[in-house]
Amino acid sequence: MATTLLGVLVGGGASVLIVPTYYANTELFVAIQNSGSVQELQQGNSFSQARVQSYVKTVQSPVVLQPAIDSLGLTTTSEQLAKRVTAKNDVNTVLIDISVADESPAQAAAIAEAIAKSLVRAVDTLEKPKTGGASPVSLSIITPATVPGSPTTPNTRLNLLIGLAVGLAIGLAAAVLRSTFDSRIRGEVDLRQVTESPLLGGIAQDPGAAKSPLVTRDGPQSPRAESFRQLRTNLRFANVSGHSKTIMVTSSIPGEGKSHTAANLAISLAQGGQSVCLIDADLRRPRINEYMGLDRNAGLTTALIGLADVNDLLQPWGEDNLFVLTSGQMPPNPSELLGSIDMKSLVSRLEDTFDVVVIDTPPILPVTDATVLAQHVGGTIVVVGTGTTRRNELERSLTALKLVEANILGIVMNKLPSKGPDSYTYSYTTNGAKKASKKQLFDENFEMLEYEGSTNPDPEELRFGVNGTIENLVVDADSMDSTRKRFPKERVRRALNE
Repeated sequence: MATTLLGVLVGGGASVLIVPTYYANTELFVAIQNSGSVQELQQGNSFSQARVQSYVKTVQSPVVLQPAIDSLGLTTTSEQLAKRVTAKNDVNTVLIDISVADESPAQAAAIAEAIAKSLVRAVDTLEKPKTGGASPVSLSIITPATVPGSPTTPNTRLNLLIGLAVGLAIGLAAAVLRSTFDSRIRGEVDLRQVTESPLLGGIAQDPGAAKSPLVTRDGPQSPRAESFRQLRTNLRFANVSGHSKTIMVTSSIPGEGKSHTAANLAISLAQGGQSVCLIDADLRRPRINEYMGLDRNAGLTTALIGLADVNDLLQPWGEDNLFVLTSGQMPPNPSELLGSIDMKSLVSRLEDTFDVVVIDTPPILPVTDATVLAQHVGGTIVVVGTGTTRRNELERSLTALKLVEANILGIVMNKLPSKGPDSYTYSYTTNGAKKASKKQLFDENFEMLEYEGSTNPDPEELRFGVNGTIENLVVDADSMDSTRKRFPKERVRRALNE
């Protein structure tokens, strides 16, 4: 599409930049001055056809052009004018067509007319017998030159069509070359060339995800939030047996969004009513603590080396039943720690406490941490960065997991385009889902309210007992999704404290 549009623009630009050129045409008839018998006339006609080709070449000679230049007072030379004059003769005819190109339509017609008259005189002189008498050949102008009404070049319509065709051809060629030589995974079609593992979900590209990676920053009906709810649902079907209480989230290479996916999956599972523990096991480049605003000085490595009990290291997050175990200090031997018996025991202990344990690990190809840990977890999710991961990279990652007999639950495609054939998102709201501010949330038909001083307000108390204490009602927009308490906004007289 882009190359096609570019081709049309180039064609249009060429039409604008090219100086218009006008062509004027005139036509002459060659005859033999003979009034003899029929046989003599036929011979004369054959003679005329034989001579016409010589007259055609004579048109561009100085003998013809210089008199035309002198008659019009032109400043050009005969050699320069010859480049703008063409003459031709159709087969088996005695007609000579002369065409002259010029930037001025009037001058093109004048030059053509002058050349035609000069040719008549030149032929008469050249064919006149040396012994005297009239020339046996006569030329007559049968179609005088007229002023052209429009330029012959540039042909804007033709240029646009050529630009369209060339742009389309380049686009098709580029698509073929990309599909042949570019092995990056751009959609489910490319994914299926590598694996038949279930596609658990697709997360659309979000420019704001780098600064606000968590779905809690978006509105509850935003496409990203809906994508992770869909992932949560599909994960339950993929783990229908219920054996995979611990889910490892990894990727093939860095930059595919595995940590974003792990954090938001844990939040979505907790919002669904499950108790969740999120572990940052990326001991080389930990990111979970940054995304969730937590301290990582004490965490997973602290528990593995026995400096503290894991119960003392879990940090609650949000209003749901979500706890986070950050990475702790980065160790010199992360692979050994993650593959240790202590790690296996820690995972088993957390499985007994929580409904789901989500573990964020390093990518598979650069280091062995993920494949080592995959032996201690119930299931693995592989995140594929659209337009980043190559088919051979994903194939190598899946092979590495299969070698350690990891249970691959499925694939999550991240950074999918929001439009086009590979898009994996949709909106089911009136104006599209946007990040909701507190003011926008307050203006909805129903508001989720928190009674000041109470972490778990009684809906009946708030609904019917507000007459004496209505000024104590405050809007807590950050916990609206978690409280799930709905009350008519007309009952609220105190607005937001922005």
